[in-house]
Amino acid sequence: MSSVLRLAALLALARAIVAAPTASNCTGTIASLDDVDDAVKCTTVVINSFTVPAGETFNLELADGTTVNMEGDVTFAFKEWDGPLFQVSGKDITFNGNGHTFDGNGPDYWDGQGGNGGVTKPAPMMKIKISGTYSNVKVLNSPARVYSVSNPAALTMSSLTIDDSAGDAPNSKSDGKAAGHNTDGFDVSTTDLVIENSTIHNQDDCLAINKGSNIVFQGNTCIGGHGISVGSISSSVTVSGITIQNNVIQDNDQALRIKTDASATGSTVTNITYSGNTGTGLRQFGVLIDQSYPDTLGTPGTGVKLSGVNFVGSTNSLSVNSDAQRVAVNCGVGSCTGTWDWSALKVTGGSAGPITNFNGIENFSQ
Repeated sequence: MSSVLRLAALLALARAIVAAPTASNCTGTIASLDDVDDAVKCTTVVINSFTVPAGETFNLELADGTTVNMEGDVTFAFKEWDGPLFQVSGKDITFNGNGHTFDGNGPDYWDGQGGNGGVTKPAPMMKIKISGTYSNVKVLNSPARVYSVSNPAALTMSSLTIDDSAGDAPNSKSDGKAAGHNTDGFDVSTTDLVIENSTIHNQDDCLAINKGSNIVFQGNTCIGGHGISVGSISSSVTVSGITIQNNVIQDNDQALRIKTDASATGSTVTNITYSGNTGTGLRQFGVLIDQSYPDTLGTPGTGVKLSGVNFVGSTNSLSVNSDAQRVAVNCGVGSCTGTWDWSALKVTGGSAGPITNFNGIENFSQ
């Protein structure tokens, strides 16, 4: 190796050493944003009660292996901006909220329009970019979408609460509609994720899986929103290996939905398994599989190949309102393929919905 190449290699090594994150076996305490830079130099971080100034992100860039404990509630001051309000990143993190709250100050933003206009709302409120565990956290009154999850390795999110119940009521800005809107609980584009034993009361999807694989959503309670969704699915994405099991869906538009964009191309959705889910008070559908998004039961597209959608194991028991449809399947010509085992699906109430362009459903009748 020439002297020039040796020098270049040494300089590259020196830069890598300087850039490597370091952390000490100490405890860092955060009681304001001014404390963050020093606190994240420790492998134990404690969050006390404080208010995040308007228009700023509470951003934790954690060293690998850090443990975070919340010992107080965090409130975010109001400002019209895009957000996020909170972001956390790192590998092999243990994040324990200990039942404490991130308060998004939603009523100051809510106008019944969500992300469709009106007041500019921080969305998502919470960006989770860690592996490890994230548990016992409450989010209160999110301005719009709550969690965006993009974990770098396996992550389990458990015993969480999302409480946007105040957004069910209209306010002076919402023209008689529910003030909260587009308050999705979890927007997921990732792999190796478990979300479990949590309660979500909102006005949009409880869960929306936009792409990814090896995702489990289990033991959760979804109240008031649009149900548990795979999608919407856009172009050039893959969704596979999804398990939706033992969830309770109350007073939602539908319990279980797969929605793919009518204009999408080059995407696949496969191996979606539903087991042991219970739904009551469903306003529009029990199960909705629709390839015409954003229209509902419109002209379906053919650019997303959908296969392996199965209701197996413990019975999925759904009860729809009298003016709702039990099951509607709206496939593009040739885009839903294979045979689907629906032996563990029981839907009561309402009326039978249409099944279009697909004859592969087995062991089920409306």
